[in-house]
Amino acid sequence: METTITTLESKSSTDPGGDTLNPVTPEEKTWGAFAIFNIWANDVQSLFGYSLVASLFISYGVGGWTAFAALIAAGLFVMWMVNLSGAPGEKYGIPYPVLARASMGTAGSKLPAILRAAVAVFWYGVQVYFASTALSLLIRSITGISGGAEVLGLTGIDWSAFVLVWVFHIAIFWRGMDWVEKFLNIAGPFVYLVMIGLVIVLWQRSDGQLLSATATIFANPEGTFSSEVKGFIAIFGTMVAYFSAVMINFSDFSRYSKSKASMKTGNLAGLPLNMILFSALALLTTGGAAVVFGEEIINPTEIVEKTDSVLLGIIAAITFFAATVGINLVANFIPAVNGIANLAPGKISFRQAGLATSVFALVIGGLWTAVISNIGIAGFVNTLGATLAPVFGIMIVDYYLIRKQQLNCDDLYNMNQGEYHYGNGWNDAALLAFGAASVFSVATVWVPALGILSGYAWIIGAVLGGIIYSAMAKKGV
Repeated sequence: METTITTLESKSSTDPGGDTLNPVTPEEKTWGAFAIFNIWANDVQSLFGYSLVASLFISYGVGGWTAFAALIAAGLFVMWMVNLSGAPGEKYGIPYPVLARASMGTAGSKLPAILRAAVAVFWYGVQVYFASTALSLLIRSITGISGGAEVLGLTGIDWSAFVLVWVFHIAIFWRGMDWVEKFLNIAGPFVYLVMIGLVIVLWQRSDGQLLSATATIFANPEGTFSSEVKGFIAIFGTMVAYFSAVMINFSDFSRYSKSKASMKTGNLAGLPLNMILFSALALLTTGGAAVVFGEEIINPTEIVEKTDSVLLGIIAAITFFAATVGINLVANFIPAVNGIANLAPGKISFRQAGLATSVFALVIGGLWTAVISNIGIAGFVNTLGATLAPVFGIMIVDYYLIRKQQLNCDDLYNMNQGEYHYGNGWNDAALLAFGAASVFSVATVWVPALGILSGYAWIIGAVLGGIIYSAMAKKGV
């Protein structure tokens, strides 16, 4: 196996990422449960993640305990899903684009890989911009400077912060996946420390009434059993959709795990247990803000600003920066790099794919405020994301039901012939299942009548993809 793989996709001695798609070596499998936990900690701890969780306690007209239960249930469900999708990556050391070759074909895998990369590249650029807003906040907190002439909706400070954040991302990935892991391991716990600190500040300012007030603020006296169930389902679906991007390409990370046990332990701590802690902090912070300031505030930056503490403002700015960079590396950068590299296996290195991703990010992030956010391109990107749901179902059915968890690693890297070439590089059964199930997923984005399903359309799309693929594979399509 070693001779075949190194001939097809040779390792680079100067690129710390080696060949991006090659199976990781035993020496490279260094991620323990703590590192896997921090994937999920960073995934949920962004400004958007906090605002989303906080809003769920307010927006669906359910009691706080119902929302809390739905968040935990979503964590358990996502944990089950990523244990399934991450197992082949951990066992064979392969990333998502290579795993997709088994079901989609050696050429067919490029379709879902590039779709995932396109979505990731777009949001990577957007998150670089949002991370730069935290740095702008830090600069203004220290210097007191505000205002100034704007270019494309950004002031000089904004542009300086944006470029610095963009370069910071490059500096991390240029050193390879070891540095990505180190940053995630620092950012995850640090964000928790600051969130706990913010709860303590609010506790003090509420004269110790935080817990009792929070219990009543989110109570819904007009709620019925039916409304609580509907709210539970809606919140559950929303959180599953939030994690769906990482669910499909989790093998990009699990392949670095020391063992299946460490992967599962990390997922347990990082999903249901992490959701319990993070949701509790979001609940207390949002409730504390309502008690102290008389407002239901879901944006943590607004809560920090209202505390009128320069020190807390500086610490919070650094925290929000670290959290946003963390989710960007997890949900966007790694899948973008692997998807781009899969376009020309063995020819595009980790650094080359990373630089390509960064160039796109520079354009997207720089134009976000003045152009992109105003033209509704998010709907197009969401359409690309929706088409990926069936791929998850197809890959899971293929690996567990059809192949019984056995893959031929040599043939996964043989782009001209072999078990996964399917004659022309495309698996017709998987392609047809992908197309048929994607129609439903995309329809939920654009058809108003299906809008009610948008929160859990990903789950339905994945199930449809798996069922259709299983039926076609059995018929020998």
